[in-house]
Amino acid sequence: MSRRLASALGNLLLIAAAVATVLPFVYMIAVSLAAQGTVYEGSLLPSPSLSAARDNYAFALTQVPLLRYMLNGAVVCGAILVLQVLIAAPAGYALAKLPFFGRPVLFAAVVLGLMIPMQVPAIPLYVAIAHLGLLNSYTALVAPFVVSVFGIFLFRQFFASYPDEVLDAARLDGFSEFAIVWRLMLPAAWPAVAAFATISVIAHWNDLYWPLVVVTRADMMTPPLGLAAFRASGESVGNVGALMAGGVMVTAPLVVGFVFAQRHLIRGLTLAAGK
Repeated sequence: MSRRLASALGNLLLIAAAVATVLPFVYMIAVSLAAQGTVYEGSLLPSPSLSAARDNYAFALTQVPLLRYMLNGAVVCGAILVLQVLIAAPAGYALAKLPFFGRPVLFAAVVLGLMIPMQVPAIPLYVAIAHLGLLNSYTALVAPFVVSVFGIFLFRQFFASYPDEVLDAARLDGFSEFAIVWRLMLPAAWPAVAAFATISVIAHWNDLYWPLVVVTRADMMTPPLGLAAFRASGESVGNVGALMAGGVMVTAPLVVGFVFAQRHLIRGLTLAAGK
């Protein structure tokens, strides 16, 4: 009886946490579909209106270049992800499988790097990018993130359990170390790649801090920065429905991507954690 009670309480807590997590998104969608006057009536969810929804989404799309912001976000996230995998996969392989002097120290440095937030090196990074004349560019948005210590750590954990016998056989067949990484290790680490891709894209799509530091031009803004500029613009002051409509359009690609990638994300993190 006590076990059933504990299980029921645990399920209730999970349901409550799920509702608390989803409710803000449900409210955002409801407000984006509602007329301005109904938002402040005091009901939990405003009543939807087809004409109000059309006006809100049209206002969000016409008052600011929202599609341009989303394109910038896609370019930045895609470039960061590709460069991160190109660096993290060989680095993780070297830390997992190649014996060399100082390997434990380097791995300790990687673990230490996981504890350093972006705000710590932000000032020297900004000064360097400004001196190079790269502000308001894709390079400024991408360059600080091409080396991901989390990616190196994740791939290292995944590669550590790969059979050494297979690697020795590949070397006997004439495979170089880079060929082993890209033709053997990375295809076998697909769950880790999918998990890392999901985490990387979500993190950089939602990043407001760094674009706020290096971007001032409207045509280079990413989705969060574009929404912040939209909120601060005179045309949108008080227009909560349009702001929520912009939030829905910016959030929707992440939600759809996460729904399709969640199985790979959970499997990749579980396998890496168990190794």
